[in-house]
Amino acid sequence: MEPRSDLLTGTALDAPQPAERTDAARNRAKVLAAAAELFATRDPRTVTMDDIAKAAGVGRGTLYRRYPDRTAIAVALLDEHERALQEHLLRGDPPLGPGAPPAERLAAFYAAMIELLSAHAHLVLGAETGGARFATGAYGFWSAHVRALLADADVAHPDSLVDTVLAPLAAEVYLQQRERGLSAERIVDGLTLLAHRLLGGA
Repeated sequence: MEPRSDLLTGTALDAPQPAERTDAARNRAKVLAAAAELFATRDPRTVTMDDIAKAAGVGRGTLYRRYPDRTAIAVALLDEHERALQEHLLRGDPPLGPGAPPAERLAAFYAAMIELLSAHAHLVLGAETGGARFATGAYGFWSAHVRALLADADVAHPDSLVDTVLAPLAAEVYLQQRERGLSAERIVDGLTLLAHRLLGGA
């Protein structure tokens, strides 16, 4: 079996990684556990690198050697969840995976992303606040996926719509909707309607 590759970079997802020293692995686990707890109990935008280092019981130098900023830590925590969704988009069953009409695939993508936000909105908020959202590898992947769906549906000028289609999936938007009393199911219903109105279908 050939190794899997990242859709955007071509990097092998299954490529062997250099062995990590025991103390480095222990510190990484402590940092990620501490950051996950802080992000879950506080507004991630208020968490500082000093907060994380103190909660993890590691020095600032140890923290900064692996993670340049808070966003990098949130991205590391999100990585496994986002990669699982990416794998489903590439090789999963339809409608999330290949084989369904574009409108159905977009609706399924919206539903999967709302499920991810429901479970991990605090991490997404830490990783993708403001302009940082557009710089993440995950956003690049979602953009490529949405653009392909728009092109498959023969939408004119698909590049002009990619960010608009992804805008409802910003963590700030999702959390604002939940604060207004909308359930995740109601949000998915609205996004499903949007997907079918934009790309056609029932």
